[in-house]
Amino acid sequence: MRSFATTTQFGYAHGVMIACCSIAFANHAAAAAACAFEPQGEGRVTAVIDARSFRLDDGREVRLAGIEPADKAKGAAALSAILTGRDVTLRGEDDAPDRYGRQPAFVFLTGSEAPVQSDLLKQGDALVSADGTSKDCAAALSAAEAEARQAKRGTWGDPAAIKNAESPGDILSGIGRFTVVEGRVLSVRQAGATTYLNFGRNWTRDFAVTISRRMIPAFEAAGLAPKSLENRRIRVRGFIEARGGPRMELLRVGQLEMLGGN
Repeated sequence: MRSFATTTQFGYAHGVMIACCSIAFANHAAAAAACAFEPQGEGRVTAVIDARSFRLDDGREVRLAGIEPADKAKGAAALSAILTGRDVTLRGEDDAPDRYGRQPAFVFLTGSEAPVQSDLLKQGDALVSADGTSKDCAAALSAAEAEARQAKRGTWGDPAAIKNAESPGDILSGIGRFTVVEGRVLSVRQAGATTYLNFGRNWTRDFAVTISRRMIPAFEAAGLAPKSLENRRIRVRGFIEARGGPRMELLRVGQLEMLGGN
């Protein structure tokens, strides 16, 4: 006979499993609803080109919108496992090709209600790029990424997946790569048309985030006035440049996220 304690433990574990599955289903449904833009065509995937682009049977090349690969080699394998030989529907806000001739789109497998982007994010094989999609869609994608991060799936199983703003050398090793960095903003300074969020005291060597003057109104409208970020912990994402020390330019509000523990 199962003891009361064992039964209670089983019930608790079962309840937690149901709750987790419910959250995952809710995130999946949210992504489906938020990212279901206007249809941009259909086709069968004949080849995966890289970690976020593929070719259709009519010759079109498609780039997955809203994400960046966490690891190019692993990301290509993950995308190939999902898409190769499958029929897909393309949806998006704008079907104008990028400079490489690829059509950016949210990609749905036939019969699936959530975009492929959501699947890659939940597996930890992609990062949210904050590349200008709608606010609701960006929020749904961020929820999928957060689910993988909390469960330490894929890239999030590596403690170095998120860079420490106090380690500029480590950040510089990823120059030219899309990178996620966390840390406390020590000071906010303006020089000409650029605002600097400084994470160290040596402005020429330590990590800093830059925001151009034209972007300030958007950050203020989102309740993220640069000066209010002083002494706050934040998470930023973007491409790393070297200008003495490592730099990251914020081109969109979605690249910055407030963290707890001020």
